[in-house]
Amino acid sequence: MKKIFVIILNWNRKKDTLECLKSLARLNAIDFDLKTVIIDNASSDDSVKVLSKLKNLTLIENKDNFGFAQGNNVGIKYALKRGADYVLVLNNDTEFDKDLLVQLIKAAEKYKSGGAFSPKIYFAKGYEFHKNRYKRAELGKVLWAAGGEIDWKNVYGKNIGVDEVDHGQYGKTREIDFASGACVLYRSDTLRKVGLYDERYFTYYEDVELSTRMAKKGWKIYYVPEAILWHKVAQSSGIGSSLNDYFITRNRMLFGMKYASLRARFALAREAIRFLLKGRVWQRNGIIDYISGNLWKGSWR
Repeated sequence: MKKIFVIILNWNRKKDTLECLKSLARLNAIDFDLKTVIIDNASSDDSVKVLSKLKNLTLIENKDNFGFAQGNNVGIKYALKRGADYVLVLNNDTEFDKDLLVQLIKAAEKYKSGGAFSPKIYFAKGYEFHKNRYKRAELGKVLWAAGGEIDWKNVYGKNIGVDEVDHGQYGKTREIDFASGACVLYRSDTLRKVGLYDERYFTYYEDVELSTRMAKKGWKIYYVPEAILWHKVAQSSGIGSSLNDYFITRNRMLFGMKYASLRARFALAREAIRFLLKGRVWQRNGIIDYISGNLWKGSWR
């Protein structure tokens, strides 16, 4: 029987976590030894008090807000030490079809060269970027990601199919560039050989970097359309927010300067100069911290 650990990160969002756990309880997992691990990133609300009362899960309390990368790594290390065959990293603001795990494991067992497996991810109803664009019957069928691709010319990780209504146009299993950390099934053997999330990133681009590192080592990343999930996409950390400005700017430099072509790296350097001269405050801070090596949380507080 395959041993699967589900890693869910919580930070001051116990309501989302509780709803996610309800969805998790409905999963078809008869043939799996399923373990749930909640990692609390030093929440300042009563998350720990509430979650510690729940049964059939492990709660790990981090002493600080370790961010997405290190926070999830705590859970992944816990799973690997206990003999996990697969690790499912899952955002707490998600709900999913009861066959999500069945379909991801089915794909993992079929495609032995795969290191990471990504489901079809829809916007949860009411969380679409462009709510007024769609008919009522289309809500819940608007794609957030049908896998991820990297625009290497501009060094951006992009969600395939974002904002499109699903008409079956992304209905085939295929190789992709990266699996979003919102929901991804990792093969434990791959993690043991390639490593975990790069903790210098703190949040943003750590999932893109890990997928890229896997690909460099010969592992493939797969999109599995039969596995379905709905994501309550965060609005507060969207484009233009200080959080987004800082970590996207800094981590895109960190990622691109390691993996992109020489031409793309020159373009990034020119863009960095532009941000230093005319960028928003947290874009400038991101470039300064990249140059100085002030990573992880960096200047962000």
